[in-house]
Formats: sequence, C-alpha cells, structure tokens
Amino acid sequence: MSKKQKKMLIRIIAAGVIWAIGFAVEHIFPTDERFSLLGFIHLGIFTAAYLVIGWDILWKAIRNISHGQVFDENFLMCIASIGAMVIGEYDEGGAVMILYQIGELFQSVAVGKSRRSIAEMVDINPEYANVERDGEVSEVSPEDVAAGETIVIRPGERIPLDGTIISGSSELNTAALTGESALRAVAEGDEVISGCINTNGMLKVKVSRPYSDSTVARILELVENSTENKAKPENFITKFAKVYTPIVVFAAIALAIIPGLIETSMNGFTDFTNWTGEGGWVYRALSFLVVSCPCALVISVPLSYFGGIGGASKYGIMIKGANYLEELSRARTFVFDKTGTLTKGSFAVTGITPEGMPENELLGICAAAETYSTHPIAQSIIAEAKKRELTTTASDAEEIAGYGVKAVVDGRTAIVGNHRLMQRENIEAPSVDTPGTVVHCAVDGKYAGYIVISDEIKPGSPKALAALKELCGAKTVMLTGDRKAAADAIAKTTGIDEYHAELLPDGKVSKVEELYKAKPENSSLVFVGDGMNDAPALARADVGIAMGAMGSDAAIEAADIVLMNDNIESLPTAVRISKKTHAIVMQNIVFAIGVKVLIMLLTAVGIGNMWIAVFGDVGVAVLAILNATRAMRIK
Repeated sequence: MSKKQKKMLIRIIAAGVIWAIGFAVEHIFPTDERFSLLGFIHLGIFTAAYLVIGWDILWKAIRNISHGQVFDENFLMCIASIGAMVIGEYDEGGAVMILYQIGELFQSVAVGKSRRSIAEMVDINPEYANVERDGEVSEVSPEDVAAGETIVIRPGERIPLDGTIISGSSELNTAALTGESALRAVAEGDEVISGCINTNGMLKVKVSRPYSDSTVARILELVENSTENKAKPENFITKFAKVYTPIVVFAAIALAIIPGLIETSMNGFTDFTNWTGEGGWVYRALSFLVVSCPCALVISVPLSYFGGIGGASKYGIMIKGANYLEELSRARTFVFDKTGTLTKGSFAVTGITPEGMPENELLGICAAAETYSTHPIAQSIIAEAKKRELTTTASDAEEIAGYGVKAVVDGRTAIVGNHRLMQRENIEAPSVDTPGTVVHCAVDGKYAGYIVISDEIKPGSPKALAALKELCGAKTVMLTGDRKAAADAIAKTTGIDEYHAELLPDGKVSKVEELYKAKPENSSLVFVGDGMNDAPALARADVGIAMGAMGSDAAIEAADIVLMNDNIESLPTAVRISKKTHAIVMQNIVFAIGVKVLIMLLTAVGIGNMWIAVFGDVGVAVLAILNATRAMRIK
C-alpha cells in the first residue's frame, strides 16, 4: 500500500469506529425528536464520522461544480448522503460515504497493482553511466553521455545506453525487455541495448546514440502514452457516463416529487408523511441516486484494459494502447512478412555458382558491391567473404530498392541483385529453382553467376500459426520479396494459408490493401513484420505488430504492438490476452448495468432501501474491479 492508501485506510477505520459509536448510542438511547438534545447528539456523532471520511469527496464535488462539471460520482454521493442525513437517516447517510470510500480504496489498490506490474516490466531506467574520459572513469547521468563516447559496465550493472562492445565479454539478462529469463552471451563487436543487466564480465561499450533515442527512452515513452489510446468500449463508457449521470439525477428528482405530489393532492394536501422517512419518495430518490452511480463501469472498464496491457508486459509484449488490444481481439486475418518474422533472418551462403570466373572472384565482387547495404542477405555475403579472407573494394554504390545494388568493383561495373534486376538491365540469367534466396551477379553487362542464401524457419512459427487458427480461425498470409520457390517452401513448412512472392516494397502495401478490403465484416487485419522496412504495411493494418525490437531501431516507432523477445509464439499469447480482456470488459458492462437497473427499479417501487442501494453500488464496483484484475493474470 502507498502512503495515500494507508491514510485512507486509517480514515475509513476512524470513521467506522465513530459511526459504530453513533449507531450504538442511537439504539441504546433512541429518540423520535430530531431537534432534542439527544437528537443533536446523534446528528453530531454521525456528522463527525461523515466529515472524517467524506470531506475530500465534498471538496471534489464543490470544485468540479465551480468548473462546470456538475454531474459526476462525487456529486451523486454528496447529494445522496447529505439528503439522507437531512431527512433524519443519519446512520445511512454516514454509511453511504464510508462504503463508497471503501470501494474507492479497493479501486486504488487494484490500479496500483496493475501499474506495478507494468512498472516492474519497465523498471529499466538506468540511474547512471560510467563514462570514460581522458583515461578516467566517472559516474554521470545517461543524458550527459554523447554518441561516440565510451562507457564501462561492471558486473551487476544495468546497461544505460545503446552501443557496440569494444572490449570484454559477458552474459546479459534481458528479462526486463523480453520477459524471458534466458541469458544472452555477448562479446567484442556485438551490439547491446539499454535496459539489460550485465551479469558477469566487465564491458566497454562505444555509445551509438544519445539517451533520448535509446531503447529504454523509447519504451518508457511507449508505456507512458499507453493509456492515451482508448478502446471503443472505454470511449463509449466515458460518453455514456456524461449522458447517463444527469439523466438519473433528473429521474431521481422526478421520483422524489411527482409520485409524492400526486398522493398528497389525493389527500387534499393534508398528509405529507409520504415524502420523508424510510420508504418515502425522497428516501427512494436518494437510494436511487446511490445505486445509479456509474463508478463500477467508469472504474472497471479502463482497469480491465490497463490490466491486460500490464499482463502482456510480463511476456515482453508492449501494447501502445487499449484500442490496439481491443482491435487484436477481433483479428481474423494475419499477414506476415517472411524474413525476420517467420524465419530467423540469419542468412548464410549455401551455394555459389559462377560463370566464366572462379568461385571466390564471384563472391568477392558480390561482397564488395553489398558493402554499403545493411540488409541481412548482404551481410551474409560479406560475412562469407570475410571468412575466406577475400578483400575487394567498391565505389559509386547505388542501391536500387526492391531489386539490388549497382557498384564499381576494381574498375568494373557490377550489378548484384534478384532476377528482376537482371531482366531490368537486359541481362540473361537462368531461372533457379533451388530453395533459398538467389542473388544474381553481372559484371560489365555480362552474366557472372549466382549465390544461394538460405534462411532458417523459426522453430515456433508452425506452432504459432496453428495456435492462431485454433484461437480465432485466422486466415494467414505471407508477403515476401523473395522468389516463389523459396516462399512456397516456407509456406508448406509453416502452414501458411496463402502467400504472395516477388513483391516490391510498395507491392506489399497494395496486397495489404487488397486483404483489408476482403477481410470479414467487423474483424481486424493484423500485419506482423520485423519493423525495419515494413512501416507502410504496419501503418495500413488495423494492428501493426513488430517482431524483434531487440535489434530494430524502427520497430517501436512503426508498430502498435511490439514483441520484445523476437519470439513469434508470443503472438498467440497476445491474442489470448486481448480476447480475455475483451470478455472481462463485456462481463463487467453487462453485470454492472444489469444489477444496477434491477436495484434501481426495486428502489423506485419501494421494495429496496438505501442499504441495498449502497451494497448494490459498492458491491457491484468491488466485484467488477476484482473481475478486471483477472486481466493481469493470464497464463
């Protein structure tokens, strides 16, 4: 419990003790004379209990009224409780406020628990960085370290900034980011990201970007903004409360005046006993106000979504807002990028077929031309050339998006890329059916051979796709710029329903558009990519999900949901969480409205009383909040 919650608990206990004393005095020394000494003693004791527990609610109501915000739960509670005391129901007036504050405390504890579940996941903000300057290491704020500087991370310390290891080796605990406890081995030359914990060896890291652009800063910003994007049920409840509250206030006024006025006129305006006292129309109206308080809905619906976001964070699933969680629960079409999503994205050269030159010469030319590319395929060719200790230089490199690269290598013009690039340059190249990605090469306008690059399927891909179909009958589609033969092999192994190969970047967006138009009515389309070159497709989908935020600068910015652990099996988990959260929200809405309407009707016809109204309001709120917290506990 926080200090504020402990203070509230003390106030509740104090008010409860005073109220109990008043209740005992009222029954030991009863009186029907409200304006007698004993009557004033009763009033004084219950008023003391009321002010101890309710002064802040009174202040909030007055402050909101002064700002033009009249109709809210504070106003309802004040009118109902003060009204009960005015008509002589002192004990019930005090009980209304005490039980309401118990409900508020319960809500505060539940929200705090949900916030802590997210805070634990993102407890990654580094307090300091050990920066090396002029041969000395000093402790400074991470914000004061510039890109290019060297920092030292000792065993047990949290990595404060993103960068590349220049000396040392260790194992990193990435659980705060990925939700997984497995350690990640790193050594010289490896990239590390902020937020991970260095478990053993000493590391020296060259900072690659300032703190404001670091992984930690972006994740913290994402979490802080996650409550701003509200789901449709949240927006509905907000609008509903604004309309509903004034309606029930005027309905209560009508209930207090009209039936009593009719009955009194029938008695010739000689008997006014039907207005006040327990069972009277004013009493019924006040009870009506108590049970009509919409706090069960206003509290439990946002809390359910907040709990769902917190529950997802435990599994390394970062969700930018309740609206995306809600959209995911309606997903029926899942569109996947291939490389880095369904496959590992760790390419390796598995075949070299030269024409008119030695194998190593072809590899060296391709590696030199690809030097300026960061694409995983290019990096695999460069890695193979380094392994064979081949050294070739290139200049005037020009990347041709969706095709390949053109460069001058040792004075010769080399064109390296896919089959479409060869066709575009009017170079005759063979059609290769070998599974894997084929990179063709031409030198000075003459075909020089091809290299085959293979990528492994992620072990969890088939299982994840099968789980999606079981969860929501999902249609799965794969989009790739790779050859049809490679795409077909991946589709058969993973169980993809449909695939489209040899797509240019804008072709992926066009296919997403087509699939979006063809999706089932009232359903959502999800695009899952690596977040590096899929931003347009991620943005076009109802929900964009980025894989591999551990290695992607663009993932957190481009996607609505980020799977921090690069594990595609987290996708069905995210869908399960979204569906359970949606179910909890619907349960709370139906339950709260149903019970409240029933008790409001019973109260209006005189069957219910204020005690039933109080327990109906607070009880419904407590049960709804308890139900909402289930969203945090999803296996």
